[in-house]
Amino acid sequence: MSIQVSIRKRVSPHFCLETGFTSDEACLGILGASGCGKSMTLKCIAGIETPDTGHISVNGRVLFDSGRKINLKPQARRVGYLFQNYALFPRMTVLENITAALSLSKAEKLQKARPWIARFGLMDLEDRYPRQLSGGQQQRTALARMLIRDPECILLDEPFSALDTHLREQMQVHLLQLLESRHDAIMVTHSRDEAYRLCDELLVMDRGKVLTQGATKALFEHPGSVAVARITGCKNISPLRRTGPQELYALDWGLSLRASVPIEDSITHVGIRAHDFRPLWKAPEPGAYNQVRLAMTRRTEEPFEQVVLFTNRDASNPAEHGEIWWKYSKYQCKEIPERLFIPPEALLLLRS
Repeated sequence: MSIQVSIRKRVSPHFCLETGFTSDEACLGILGASGCGKSMTLKCIAGIETPDTGHISVNGRVLFDSGRKINLKPQARRVGYLFQNYALFPRMTVLENITAALSLSKAEKLQKARPWIARFGLMDLEDRYPRQLSGGQQQRTALARMLIRDPECILLDEPFSALDTHLREQMQVHLLQLLESRHDAIMVTHSRDEAYRLCDELLVMDRGKVLTQGATKALFEHPGSVAVARITGCKNISPLRRTGPQELYALDWGLSLRASVPIEDSITHVGIRAHDFRPLWKAPEPGAYNQVRLAMTRRTEEPFEQVVLFTNRDASNPAEHGEIWWKYSKYQCKEIPERLFIPPEALLLLRS
């Protein structure tokens, strides 16, 4: 799949969507906070909304071009769209929902639907109505309805937002299997975990604009900017002062650190992901670096993790410095160490 999007749409007096990207042979995730324009982007691609200006094409076929007055109807775009709430027809059965858009005889519809009903585990549910289905069964029905038309591109709008935690993880596995067999999907999400698990490539949006685009794992490892680091879940970000070619002082934490690479002049902040600290049990050796002594302020327990908030005990005035987040597995250590180590390669060097 090759998709090209370059559009502008004034949504309200206070919000304008201006987004542009290209994606080739990958599952592209669009990550951003609620209200940043993710779903509106999908609706413009599907033809549900019309941009003010711009161009949209899939595999070289133009779906929308304001300059050439091209605006294909949704039915002609060959784009499958999975809505957040699945949008099943309440008075239609599972079979009727799946085949609703097919212009075929009843027997032909049944024949075409059977492989999809089997693939999504909907056998013996064909005569049930949406109200009689679980959330996962509704989602599988909506996926079958979308894919039976053989779309060139599939759009997934927060596909797991209506599911509970157990079912969400189960359906992510099913969807991952589906995406492995076809590289023609764009998925909107505000969950960094979903984006990391399911998407080869990532587009990060904020307030209607594209911040960056790149390989998902690479963007998590090197977000590049403060905004992208925050959206990808970095909890610890501080402005810095350079003190050497690879040395810096984190102003919010009163902490001197050493990076693994030279620090460019454009770098204004440093980030540390909450899982990247390493517990230290021995006394520091002479010349030790990237170590912080904990002054714990809060500790909370999650089902499988501990969350510790602390300040730098060796700062000139710990009370004046911001809290630092450390997350670790319950099975990693049973008690809080006096010191933590930050690997130099784990430091995120960020631009404002």
